[in-house]
This record gives sequence, structure tokens and C-alpha cells, in this order.
Amino acid sequence: MTTASSGNHPSPGAANAVPFRQDARTIGLVGLAHGSSHFFHMLLPPLFPWLIAEFGFSYSELGLLVSVFFVISGVGQALAGFLVDRVGARPIMFFALSSFAAAGLVAGTAQGYVGLVVAAALAGLGNAPFHPVDFTILNKRVSPQRLGHAFAVHGISGNLGWATAPVFMAGIATATGSWRTASLGGAALALLVLAIMVIHRDALDDRQGEWAHQAKGGGAQAGKPEHPMAFLKLPSVWLCFSFFFWSTCALSAIQSFASPALQSMYGLPLSLTAMVVTGYMLCGAAGMVAGGFLVGRVQRLEKVISVCLLGSAALLVLVGTGWLPGIAAVVVASIAGVGTGLAGPSRDMLIKRAAPPGATGRVYGTVYSGLDLGFCLAAPVFGALLDRGMTSGIFFGSAATLTLSVVSAAFVGVGLAARMARPAAVAAG
Repeated sequence: MTTASSGNHPSPGAANAVPFRQDARTIGLVGLAHGSSHFFHMLLPPLFPWLIAEFGFSYSELGLLVSVFFVISGVGQALAGFLVDRVGARPIMFFALSSFAAAGLVAGTAQGYVGLVVAAALAGLGNAPFHPVDFTILNKRVSPQRLGHAFAVHGISGNLGWATAPVFMAGIATATGSWRTASLGGAALALLVLAIMVIHRDALDDRQGEWAHQAKGGGAQAGKPEHPMAFLKLPSVWLCFSFFFWSTCALSAIQSFASPALQSMYGLPLSLTAMVVTGYMLCGAAGMVAGGFLVGRVQRLEKVISVCLLGSAALLVLVGTGWLPGIAAVVVASIAGVGTGLAGPSRDMLIKRAAPPGATGRVYGTVYSGLDLGFCLAAPVFGALLDRGMTSGIFFGSAATLTLSVVSAAFVGVGLAARMARPAAVAAG
């Protein structure tokens, strides 16, 4: 039986066969595309004040736009993995970026709520394929010894996309006095990124490259293709899905409610507590840089994930107690992002090892749809806690969901260790 980790050990000399510049080019392009997908998570939310002023929408109506985005993205992400495995990642990436451009155009010309719903749907459709697309290209085109760094860059680019969108969208809307101009600017940005990808399309061809043969499964089983849905029988796939669900619940709470919770608990001005999200994301990005080096040095990746996420959970619990001085609470909550960042590359490598050969797109699509589900369901729950004055619940709840994600990762690691031990035991016998 071919193990999921079979592609991690290139033949002698293969590690030096791929120039650094070639890998760096692919990593940079995928990072830019991934940053664009996170940017379009935030196409409409920064414009909510302008939309309220022009149309008189309630926050509930505007919140539904976010739900539309993530429902379509989540369902589409699971389905997109099958399409990526069938037709390849590159054309799906081009389609996704085109959908982002269409979303910006529709938003910029919307005459009411229906138009904005269509824009949110198009943005969700564009976002849906990105994780199966990105990880398929990275796993097939980047040499194994650089994959950890590739996953780190991928995660960092997502954080930067989240951080850039509010500045870009709100900045243009403020400078021009028009939210429509900002939306059209987002469309132009998507077209620019699409043009860059088309120009450098050779570096994104997942059907060609040093490691593209891994998708065929190799070995004796190459002539025995499994049913396309066979991967759904693997417990590791659903454990990875649950890992993403729980860890995203924590991220959703921090992104959406940490600032008002800190304001209420510690009496700090909103202008100061609003920095916690930026701080959390920047600390997460710094953690991802270090996490990229850890991946190549640690065999039991679930241990790295557990230590990092439990450390973040402990810091969030400390903030939730209300014992800290005000400004220290903002700093400690921000530093909690380091642990989640450190765990990121190990998390992505763990999923790679859990994926059976030839099912990369399907596995990443299914697993990462847990992220969309987490965003969809966590916001109402944590919002209800805040409405009821349970401000500490934002931080205690985030810590609890991070702990549950650690449990999922631990089971994945144990299962992979057992699966890798079986061939060794047979060989020894």
C-alpha cells in the first residue's frame, strides 16, 4: 500500500534538481493569489457604514451578505476539490479570479440589496476553489524540502490579504466619497492579479513539474484507481475537517468580537482595542515564518500544533479573566496569534500527509470547507454571548475551541503514525 507520505522522500539528488528561483516563483504567485482570495472576504464589510448611509440597511441585513459569501464558499470548496483533481488547478484559479472581478463590478453598480447579494455570491464562488487550487499547485510544483516554507508563505499571504482589504476599500471610499469607486477598485485589483497569473501561467501548471507524478499514485497501485469518493471513508479527512472548524471558530471570535469585548471588560477606547485584530494577524504572520522552519525538523507535527495552540488558548484565558492591566490585555491577546501562526504550516503539512495519492484537491477542498462552516456558525454564537454581556466568554470560548482543535489534530497524528508503522512492521517481519 502506498502511504500518504510517499511523496515526501525524493530520490537522491532530486532535492538539488529544482532551482530555488523556480520554487520561489511558484510560491510567490500562489501567495499572491491566496492573498487576493482573503482580500475578497472583506470586499463588502469595510463598506458597511457607506451602505447603511445610502440604503438604510440594518446590520442584520448586512450580516446576511457575509453569510451568503461563506455558505457558497463552503459548499463550493468541497465540490471544487473534485473539479481541481479532474481538470487541473490552473484553469480553476483563472476562473476564481475572474469571479472576484465580476463581484467587484456588480457591487460597484448595485442599485439595492439584491445586487449586493449577487456580488457576495460571486465573491464566495471565487473564493471556493482557492485552497484546493493553491495546495494542489504547491504540492505538485514545489520541491518537498521547501514545502514547509511554501505553506508558511501561503498562510502569511492570507493574513496580509485580510489586513489590506479594510485599508484599501475604506481608504478609497473615504478619499473619493464613493463606496462604488472602492468596489470598482477591487474589481481592477482582481483583473491585475489575473493578468499576472496568466503571464506566469507556466509556473502554475500542476500537470507539469518535478513532483507532478505524485498525483498518479505511483507504485503498484497506479493501475487500480480508487473511487473518487473513497477518500471520504478516511477518518483523518473528517478529523482534519473538524480541526479547521474548531480553530476557525476561535479566529471568527477574535476577528469579530475581541475589540468590543476588550472595550467592555477593560474600559479601553475602541480606537485602541480595534488594534487587537491587526496585532493578532501580524503576530500570526510572524509565527508562520518560524513555523515554516519547524515543519522540516519535526516528524510528529501534531505535537507542534498542540503545544502552539494550547499556548495561545492559555493566553486567551488569561485575557478573559480580566486580571490584566488594560493595555496589557490588548498585547497578550495579540501575542496569542503567534501560536496559531506557528501551528499553521504544520497543520497544512499534516493534511498533505493525510491525503491519499491523487486526491489532493478533493481532500483540501473538503477539509478547508470546515473553515467556511466555522465562520458561518461561530459569529452568531459569539455575538449572542456579547449581546448578553458575557464578554469574557469571547476569550474563554476561543480558548475552548482551540483546545478542541488540538484534540482533532492529535487523533490525526496518531492515525498517521499507526499507518506509517504498518509497512515498517511488515518489512521487519
